[in-house]
Amino acid sequence: MTYCIGLLLNDGLVMMADTRTNAGVDNFSSYKKLHTLADSSKRQIFAVTSGSLSMSQTVISLIQEGLPAGDGSELSRTIGSATSMFRVAQMVGEAVQIANNTVGSALEAINLSSSVSLLLGGRIGDQPPALFQIYSAGNFIECSVEAPFLQIGETKYGKPILDRGIAMDMPLHEAVKVAFLSFDSAMRSNLGVARPLDLMVMPRAKGSAVLTRRIEPDDDYFNALSLRWSLLLHEATRAIPNPPFMDEKGAARS
Repeated sequence: MTYCIGLLLNDGLVMMADTRTNAGVDNFSSYKKLHTLADSSKRQIFAVTSGSLSMSQTVISLIQEGLPAGDGSELSRTIGSATSMFRVAQMVGEAVQIANNTVGSALEAINLSSSVSLLLGGRIGDQPPALFQIYSAGNFIECSVEAPFLQIGETKYGKPILDRGIAMDMPLHEAVKVAFLSFDSAMRSNLGVARPLDLMVMPRAKGSAVLTRRIEPDDDYFNALSLRWSLLLHEATRAIPNPPFMDEKGAARS
């Protein structure tokens, strides 16, 4: 499995994915799941993927090489011609549907999973950053101010941190810390999520450079953050008053 998140805040966009792929209890490997679909001064588009590796690789290849024009010609449609992130999301959804009809059908015929989902984020021209979740059927939703984050993959262990910690008005460096804590929680509870992690940060201000970074297992900052978070949790627990119906030895109070 895997774990991927996207945060769409007032200050910009954050996307993050692990690299763990599981093909059985004794067959773990690493594959990059944060993909750069376009990176120019006019068009910066990224995607993270979860689900069947063969399906996700097919979808990414279709997007990069171009979708059928649909008019019988040999020309193909690429995201380089899309006028908005909404149009890009439509094309990614179409690529998922094509993959379902080809690779997906073959996988289902031998009882293998053909599920795939993506988070798509980026901006085109002077438009603000946008974030979408594309489902396994090719339909999609857009991230909203009411819920400024999206998740795919092994979401349950990292979601409580995001629910409590993410706010639209928080600065990007604080959002990245919360994202790290969400991944730290997921990795502690699920062997299907593991480093290296891939991070992308896109400030909202026009002309700002996009930050990409890989977080390796020996990353000093992430390891210090994980340790400090554990210590602070223990300190916070001790600072909370004891239950009034129990004494310090665990016996009931009269």
